[in-house]
Amino acid sequence: MLRRPHRIAARLLENLHIRIMALCLVLYLAGFVSGSVGCAASPASQNAGAIASASSATTQLVDDFRNTDLGATLKHSGSMELQYARCYTLDIYEGGYVLVCMADGNRYLVVPEGAQPPADLPKDVVVLNQPAGNVYLAASDTLCLFDALDALDCISVSGIERDDWYLPAMQSAMDEGKVVYGGKYRAPDYELLLSRNVRLALESTMINHAPDVREKLVELGIPVLVEMSSYESEPLGRAEWIKLYGILCNKQDQAQKVFQQQVDQVSAASGQPTGKSMAYFYLNASGAAVVRKPGDYVTKMIEQAGGTYAFGSVDKATAGSSTTTMQMEQFFAAAKDADVMVYNSSIDEGVRTMDDLLQKSQMLKECKAVRNGNVWVTDQNMYQQMLNAGGIISDFRHVLEGSDESLVYLRRLLPLNKDQEP
Repeated sequence: MLRRPHRIAARLLENLHIRIMALCLVLYLAGFVSGSVGCAASPASQNAGAIASASSATTQLVDDFRNTDLGATLKHSGSMELQYARCYTLDIYEGGYVLVCMADGNRYLVVPEGAQPPADLPKDVVVLNQPAGNVYLAASDTLCLFDALDALDCISVSGIERDDWYLPAMQSAMDEGKVVYGGKYRAPDYELLLSRNVRLALESTMINHAPDVREKLVELGIPVLVEMSSYESEPLGRAEWIKLYGILCNKQDQAQKVFQQQVDQVSAASGQPTGKSMAYFYLNASGAAVVRKPGDYVTKMIEQAGGTYAFGSVDKATAGSSTTTMQMEQFFAAAKDADVMVYNSSIDEGVRTMDDLLQKSQMLKECKAVRNGNVWVTDQNMYQQMLNAGGIISDFRHVLEGSDESLVYLRRLLPLNKDQEP
């Protein structure tokens, strides 16, 4: 299925987002911008840094973002341990209240069903009532979390069109009218959201490209939660966001069970080094290669599968994104001897055959993986599979070993024939 124009536009916006974030870093180093990029790995302090502005054009992350001060009424009773996630924290208060602190500096208080928020709650804290319901879901990555919690009935409006979902249960829900399409994140149907009594807008970080939309939602009394799992560097860090949704949906025990299953699956899929290297990339509209930075969750899945990431020497110090853009000469120097190439078709669906790939760059003919027929493309729904890191690692392991066996998220491109060889 070819990507629709609106999805291409969204990806182009993401590329623009990358460039803007890089510019922000330059300004930061010059002393004009405050804040930091990257989820804090150090122990969180009691005083949060500057709160990310709702009108910010980018997601500005904050060091030491955990702030447990909720006034005098609520008594802090402990914290929920997070093993891998670094972009949010969970603090427990007497009476079953849960404070969620996010890496962008925003705070949310989850209020137990039947309870009321305290009168002295700080103004920066957004109140979310438990259990979540009538959600406007514009963050596609999170659908698998609701599904794993048997909580699809919490969603009433989708910010993604029916055919762009890969989960059959969601498609069925939209066919039956249980979930309706309510417009994209940048142009929601406000009247529809109000008519469906939407109680929470769950957005991806793309909402920061449309600050007026966020402000309008808040003005209408619809809380906005910006989902930030894509900023996690660990595959299991992304999966651990299910603990947050377990709290929102009042299904904490089920969330813990699902997460432990993910830990077990990743452990089972991980293997010893294969001695093989993998280049994971796509080519943008300008003909440049876009690759993941070392330490990104995709590169860590490659390593857990026993592979060596071909772009391990890429400078990851620059902030703003988990990817970086390379001109083809630089890309070729690092990728030409890679044993395996994986083309990310969840970003660019334009590669369906080896001919499609070579039309993008004839230079790729000289790459070892192309000549040996070890080029693979991702399935389009891989980006919606936050809860199957183990399955993706397993697929990476198979292709590193040269096997097509039991693949779910990858498929091999047909190798070059003699007429195509240089």
